[in-house]
Amino acid sequence: MDNDKIRKVVEAAKLYYQMDYSQNQIADALGVSRPTVSRLLQQAKAEGIVTIEIKDPTEDVEVLRFMLKERFHLKNAVVAFTPTYEEAVVKKYIGQAAASYIVDLVKDGDTIGASWGSTMYQVALHLKTKSLNNSLVVQLNGGVSDADVQISPSEIVHLFGRAFNVTPYFMYLPAIVDHILVKQAMLTDRHIRRVMDMGYQANIAVFTAGSPTPDSVLINSNYMRDDELETIKTKAVGDICSRYYDEKGEICLPSLNERTVGIELNELRAKEHSILVAGGASKVNAIYGALRGKYGNTLVTDQITAKALLKKTDV
Repeated sequence: MDNDKIRKVVEAAKLYYQMDYSQNQIADALGVSRPTVSRLLQQAKAEGIVTIEIKDPTEDVEVLRFMLKERFHLKNAVVAFTPTYEEAVVKKYIGQAAASYIVDLVKDGDTIGASWGSTMYQVALHLKTKSLNNSLVVQLNGGVSDADVQISPSEIVHLFGRAFNVTPYFMYLPAIVDHILVKQAMLTDRHIRRVMDMGYQANIAVFTAGSPTPDSVLINSNYMRDDELETIKTKAVGDICSRYYDEKGEICLPSLNERTVGIELNELRAKEHSILVAGGASKVNAIYGALRGKYGNTLVTDQITAKALLKKTDV
C-alpha cells in the first residue's frame, strides 16, 4: 500500500476502534462511502495494523482453579471472576459462586454447619432453593451481641435453612467468654451441648476467614483483653470461627482459644467437605494461613486473590 492508503486505513481504524465512531460517521469524516470504510477496516486487520485479542476470563479461572488444587492439595477449588478488587464486590461474587457450588453439592441426609460474617451473609443471600430430606443446618460458633443485622449468625443460618427447607439450629451464645469455667458451665446444658454436637457431626462445614483489621467486628466486640489484642495484632493472620491462628495455621492464643465457643479448628480438618469462602486483598494472609493449617479442603475465592496465593512459595 502507498503511504496515503496506509494513512487512510490507520485513520479509519483509530476512529472505529479507539473513538467508537460508527462506520457512517467515519464515512462522513473521511469523505468516502460506507462500503469504502468497511473495506478500510477489513484491510487494517488483514495488514496487521489492527489485531483483536479476546480475553476469556473463564479460561483464566479454570487454570487458577487447577493450580490451587494442586498447590494446596485441595479436594476442590472454585475461582469466581470479579470485575474489580473492591471488598464489597469481591464478597458478592465469591458469595454467588459459593452458593452455586453448595446447592449443587448438598444432598438428602447432609448436616450443614455454617459460620457467620459478611462474606457468609452473601453466600446465604444467593442460595437457590433446593429441598432436602433428613437434613439440618446448624450454627458453628457463637456470635457477638452488637453485630450488624446483616452479619447476624442467626440470620445466616435462617437463610440456609429456608433455602434447603430444613430446620435451622442456632447457637445463642457469645463467641468468646471471660473465663473457661463459664464455657464449661454452658456446655453442661443439654440444649447447648446438642447444638455443639450437631456442629461436630456435620459432614459439610461452610465458613469464612476473618482478618484482624481495625474494623473487624470480632476485634471490636470487647471480648478480648488488651494483652490478647496485642498478641493478635503481632502474631495472628486471621480467624476462623473466632479462633485466631498464625501464618503457619497454628493457634496463636491457646488461652483465648479455650474461652472460644464453637467448633474447634482441628474438627474442620475431618469434615467430608470443609468449604472456606474468602477473598480480597485484606484476606490473602488469612486464607494462606488457613490453607497451611489445612482447615479447608475446598476453597472458594476470586481470581486476583488466587494469583496472590499462588505467588506465596512457602507452602
